[in-house]
Amino acid sequence: MIRAGRLQYVQTMSDLADALGKKLTTLRNQKPYAAEGHPAPISSPDARNQLWDAEQTKAYYAGEPIPELPQVDDDEDLLDRHEAAELLGIAPVTWNTYKMAPALAAGMVLVPATPKGTEHWPRRLVLAYKNSRPGRGVGGGRREGSGDMIPRDQILPRIAELLDADPAVTVETVSDTLGITKFPTAQSGLATLRGRRIADLVEQQPGLDLKDAALQLGYPAITHRAAITFAERELHARGAQPYLQHTADVLAAAGIAQQAQVEMRQLDGGAVAAAVMLDTDQPAAAAVWDSRYGWRTSTSRRHPIGKHTDTAPEGKGIRYLGTGLKPDPEELLEALRDQRRGTKRPKATADEDTGLEVAE
Repeated sequence: MIRAGRLQYVQTMSDLADALGKKLTTLRNQKPYAAEGHPAPISSPDARNQLWDAEQTKAYYAGEPIPELPQVDDDEDLLDRHEAAELLGIAPVTWNTYKMAPALAAGMVLVPATPKGTEHWPRRLVLAYKNSRPGRGVGGGRREGSGDMIPRDQILPRIAELLDADPAVTVETVSDTLGITKFPTAQSGLATLRGRRIADLVEQQPGLDLKDAALQLGYPAITHRAAITFAERELHARGAQPYLQHTADVLAAAGIAQQAQVEMRQLDGGAVAAAVMLDTDQPAAAAVWDSRYGWRTSTSRRHPIGKHTDTAPEGKGIRYLGTGLKPDPEELLEALRDQRRGTKRPKATADEDTGLEVAE
């Protein structure tokens, strides 16, 4: 973990290579950080990206005594996904669902502060989330004719716990245990989580067939179709996420968008979309990317992607921008700045001579 007040000293492997005057590939081959006595990483043992404390490594390579790091837990300690999951007593894969909760998503910190940084959360937010969770079986099951008995943002995390305990858990068990409707809440939640975990496994084992991944995870055959469909969409979304995050970072650096982690949303029919919220002084509320139509503006801050996404949104204030589905971020930036650019409909369906009137 990154102890409170020591974020400025975090050192990535690339930073360590620079400090030693080595190429990153040379450092990885030589592995001086594996030598006996070398400061241990401050990242958790299972973290994908190793991190060190720069004051400790500097002292080590200078032959000086290595300063000790604080040992007392602090509310401002930054925890990675493995440490956050351990604090909550859940599996790291379950944390991937928990972290979507609004308070956790808003407080997430990338270390380093780049699109490829490792996600961390302040200990206080993880503890607050832990304390806010209702107990198991709240409500004693769903009463006949009633709606879901737990808050919406708790549904997937609670289903994830049951799936951790039993990969073959049924819709009926989830419904009865959590007090939620069988259809669509429990059914959809199980398919979503199984799909995400299939996608996780396929990313860990490139070339693995989706069905084989479902079998490895112990999912019953009757659940494969829905879970694999979701996994395909999830992998599609993850493939687009790096481009969208890079674009969002460019817009934020230009001062027209809010700096944030891009979240993907799956739409009906297999499409995916994401929204980048623009600053309040901008003409549009958000820039929305849709895998079918590319980039467009949105006039809604509450529902920038839209509630009904089976057709391309049209109307006042909506402009489709850029060349192709994934235009260069700089091209999108210029189009957002120039109100004369764009089309009223996606270029795939818009007339060649359809444009927007110059703003008065």
